[in-house]
Amino acid sequence: MVNIGVSVISKETIKPSAASSSLQLLKPYKLSIFDQLTPTTYVPMLFFYPIIDPYVNLPQTLTQLKSAFSQTLTLYYPFAGRTKNNLYIHEFDAGVPYLEARVNCRMFDFLGLQETELLNDFVPFHPFRMETGSELEMPLIGVQVNVFDGGLAIGVSFSHKLIDAVTANAFLKSWAAVFRGSRDRIIHPNLSHASLVFPPRDDLPTKYLALMERLWFEEKNYVTRRIVFDTKAISALQHKAKSEHVPKPSRIEALTCFLWKHQMAASRALSSGTSTRLSIAVHAVNMRPRMNVQTLKDNIIGNIFWWAPVLLDLTAESSDHELCDLVNVLNESLKEFNSDYLETLKGNEGFGGICDFLNLIQEVISLEPAPEIYAFTSWTRILDQVDFGWGRPFWIGVMGKVGHAFRNLTVFIEKQCDQGIEAWVTLDQKQMVMLEKDPQFLAFASPNRKISSTIFSNGDD
Repeated sequence: MVNIGVSVISKETIKPSAASSSLQLLKPYKLSIFDQLTPTTYVPMLFFYPIIDPYVNLPQTLTQLKSAFSQTLTLYYPFAGRTKNNLYIHEFDAGVPYLEARVNCRMFDFLGLQETELLNDFVPFHPFRMETGSELEMPLIGVQVNVFDGGLAIGVSFSHKLIDAVTANAFLKSWAAVFRGSRDRIIHPNLSHASLVFPPRDDLPTKYLALMERLWFEEKNYVTRRIVFDTKAISALQHKAKSEHVPKPSRIEALTCFLWKHQMAASRALSSGTSTRLSIAVHAVNMRPRMNVQTLKDNIIGNIFWWAPVLLDLTAESSDHELCDLVNVLNESLKEFNSDYLETLKGNEGFGGICDFLNLIQEVISLEPAPEIYAFTSWTRILDQVDFGWGRPFWIGVMGKVGHAFRNLTVFIEKQCDQGIEAWVTLDQKQMVMLEKDPQFLAFASPNRKISSTIFSNGDD
């Protein structure tokens, strides 16, 4: 591994710019039922901005970033608080850890590497670790501004207890808008609607919390790889994935099922093809656009997503599934998350429907042998417009090694220099080795490709 040093030179606690006395008058922010069910873990996001303008005043820029962050926290004040009893957020003047760090290399040089495990050094909290500390010790967001020779990398750790990808996107775009002075581009958050639509439960059974932790975390030797799909490969996979039932599969449907298919193949190869357990793919579904437009919009903060499951019986007779067949069943599952179904999850009465879903999942994962679970989430079509005035981010990174306790997870992100997609795949190390040797997989996927050969490239890297 390349010896790149990241030295933290300052650490502060940033509070909302509003006076502390006014923050103390605010009512506690209620979590939603989906916030309650989501384990406490930190989701990393990293935005790389080459800055080649020699007239940029770096000390002034860093000061203005910090000031804009404090102003944005005033709008998103729950982010500066702490959770209490998994029911609400209070103490909005507790603040956010805000670090500045120096990196001992040029951004040009780092972007030419393949060492994505270094990314963990650029965020304040370890990614996707099951946090077990006191609620008072768990900030809801942390920031680390990394200063390279020739650029800045802004690393943010978002607590999934409150913040999903759409919520993170709204906050980041608002921070950038405040920094630029573009007040008309600020996304003003609705801070009350999520808990009204999906109210929390003070009697939430602990068995459901334990179930969600079991779904999110499992002890294995996990590794994470950045796998690149260029536009040609994506188009070819969409063509292979189409059928009478799904004549126009989306990019994410095709990539999800392609990865799932080859992850299952890697698992079968390791078990000598004798496994008969279920394979389960779960895809995160943003519920905002699928519900009544007047009910949930993109400025509603919180975990406004749920999981669409697909179950596949890995019998010997059906061990080799066509891509189009997998896309069919995934598409069917996603279609079930329509406005009619989601209406049944609303209000106090909706808790029964959520319990039915959780009870079914509990029954399935308790089968012997235990089923394999592969989770997928898409961050495409968001995040790329986080523009602090230096243009959109040249590259968006996610994470290095997650650790020994997590879950098979794939995060999809748009490539910034073309229309390709990067899949950040976390998988058991032995499965990953098999996946990276699969010639049918490598015909479309490019694992461990360099981030970029030059920061001035506008084409495929």
